[in-house]
Amino acid sequence: METPLSVANYFLKESFKTAVELSPMKLVKLVYIAHGWHLGLTGEPLLSEAVEAWKYGPVCPAVYHKFKNYGVEPIRSLAIDILAGDGSKRVIPEVVSQEVKPILDKVWEVYSGYTGLQLSALTHQPDTPWYITWHKNGGKDNQHVVIPNNLIQQHYAAKANAV
Repeated sequence: METPLSVANYFLKESFKTAVELSPMKLVKLVYIAHGWHLGLTGEPLLSEAVEAWKYGPVCPAVYHKFKNYGVEPIRSLAIDILAGDGSKRVIPEVVSQEVKPILDKVWEVYSGYTGLQLSALTHQPDTPWYITWHKNGGKDNQHVVIPNNLIQQHYAAKANAV
């Protein structure tokens, strides 16, 4: 499993290479979609942290909080950590797993041309994991309700089988 910020940095590096801008919303959705496709294709989670159902869609909180200061503007730097003690900074490593890279490459190829709002609309459709969690499983009435991985896996496995 990878950290959400490692996956985010992978997409940010692709963004910088290709000049495809990523807003925080678009990045959050790409990380979620990559997690979904990984679950659907391998049966294993990509992310080491849970995805939550928020008002505006599925969110990996670590990614949202790290990049929220950009607002609607394009993200211009990789996720970094401030190291304890001396205050130095280090870039959080991108995903390097050879098993994960082809899925992330395909997610980038297919979804990088979408806007954040378009990706959000895709994740808000009826019967998506976010929709079920938000509207039927208490997400609307409670903060930070986790979207179960089995629900995400079923959704993306069905999409994979339909292709």
